[in-house]
Amino acid sequence: MSTLKVGDNAPEFNLPDQDGKMHALKDCVGKWVLLYFYPKDDTPGCTTEACSLRDNFSKLKKFKVQVFGVSTDSIKSHRKFVDKFDLPFTLLSDENKELVKAYDVYKPKKFMGREFMGTMRDSFLIDTNGKIAKIYEGVKPADHIDEVLADLSSLQK
Repeated sequence: MSTLKVGDNAPEFNLPDQDGKMHALKDCVGKWVLLYFYPKDDTPGCTTEACSLRDNFSKLKKFKVQVFGVSTDSIKSHRKFVDKFDLPFTLLSDENKELVKAYDVYKPKKFMGREFMGTMRDSFLIDTNGKIAKIYEGVKPADHIDEVLADLSSLQK
């Protein structure tokens, strides 16, 4: 369970994208932001989620949403992922794990009987004033876009 709650100020960030360009939350005031965290570039679930967002990007644009995907992968890894799947949105590189920790999405995970620390598949919808409007925990990659679009539709009325 995230320590952040709906209505909280979203933690600030200033991270490089797939081209090394810096992005900060404070630069998005007046825009909705979908900040989605994912474990690793070019893995099955992460690719499904990214491609689903890509395929529905025009719908997201109608809601004037800035989309940021975040993982602890490198800028170079993000560039390859964007190029391979023609992703139209920004991927932020959090190699120092500052943002995944600030949003409390870096937690113990289990895979094939082994425990390790990793990034959870969680997302945060942030309103035009920088407040958390919706938290999605344990996102299902193929269904996430439908949840986000439904929530944007009801929240932006």
